[in-house]
Amino acid sequence: MIVVGARAAGAPAAMLLARAGYRVLMLERARFPKDTLSTLYIHQPGVAALDRWGVLPDVVKTGAPALDNVRYTIGDISLEGCSWPADGNAASYAPRRYLLDSILAQAAVAAGVEFRDNCSVNDLVWEDGRVVGVRIGSVRGGGGTVERARLVVGADGMRSTVAAKVEAPLVIEDPSLTCAYYSYWSGLPAQFRLFEAPGRWVGTVPTNDGATLVAGYFPQSEFNNVRGDALNALLECVARTAPEVREQMAGGSRLERVHGTGDQRNFFRQAAGPGWALIGDAGHHKDSITARGITDGFFQSQLLADCIGDSLQDPDRLTAALESFSVQRTEALMPYYRSTLKTGRLSAPGHQLDMLRAISTSPELSSRYFSTMSGVCPVDEFLTPELLELMAERVAA
Repeated sequence: MIVVGARAAGAPAAMLLARAGYRVLMLERARFPKDTLSTLYIHQPGVAALDRWGVLPDVVKTGAPALDNVRYTIGDISLEGCSWPADGNAASYAPRRYLLDSILAQAAVAAGVEFRDNCSVNDLVWEDGRVVGVRIGSVRGGGGTVERARLVVGADGMRSTVAAKVEAPLVIEDPSLTCAYYSYWSGLPAQFRLFEAPGRWVGTVPTNDGATLVAGYFPQSEFNNVRGDALNALLECVARTAPEVREQMAGGSRLERVHGTGDQRNFFRQAAGPGWALIGDAGHHKDSITARGITDGFFQSQLLADCIGDSLQDPDRLTAALESFSVQRTEALMPYYRSTLKTGRLSAPGHQLDMLRAISTSPELSSRYFSTMSGVCPVDEFLTPELLELMAERVAA
């Protein structure tokens, strides 16, 4: 088996499949350790996966703080609390990606995976309409080689080479909604905070070495203006949306340049076909405003490994396994896709504000709200009789 991509989806998939007894080659274009654009945040179900895989202690050792409280502020409404635990894991974490991705890659190698970084996939190898391998070479060029496998897994990001080569169609696509820019500051309190105002969104995410990621989200229509002066745009966004954070930033220091993107696509691609599968951002991408990328990548890795089971050697069983993976992936991730699109519009309707005001009066409902954001509470179980009654009382008042 060949896995293309060694980050938050590829490395866990390679690790799990190697632990299942398969011979796995994992290829990565970058030379590790290397950072990547990311909001860093791992929701509680993602932390539970790290725990289940035995790598959570290594993440904790990086010094990324445990985040067991979140505050969400929109206008005069403030919710504070934490998600319910996932398999006993109450805290979330937000380690820097050059640390997290290296930990996951090392865990894959420890499981028996052959790992080659600084290595690009140039093409796929086909036989009788089926993918049977890849053509690879170094990023700097040179002679390419062919590696063959019963299954090629594309975990190579939103602009996936594997997806392009198999011409995986987009089965669901929605317009881009936001552009996002962020940097890291020292001197901020280690608090996970979210702030929303019309047309703006701000998040503070504590990470390693006392640094805090401060991110600002803007409507996609403003991308050309924002990218022309990203630092001042970010500072203005924070001042307008989260003035308390802007004051804290003024007392600290910016630690890196501003990072960002306007390429926040929203889609599901066909998840699998003859001899190939797509996981992580290669198969499904959505706006980073809900910070679900890492957690959803973990979920897809585990789901793919579970669906494949011991069927890799039998083409018919493998086809059925990949079909099952495709269906389950979309069904499981669709509710979070839809809720992300709502958040990405950066405009909370009046009925949502009424709901949030009702939730803010109850610590129990606040926890339920954050549990829905994390994925511990299913979206379709969020509304309760208590919440509906509180909302009705608000409207009547």
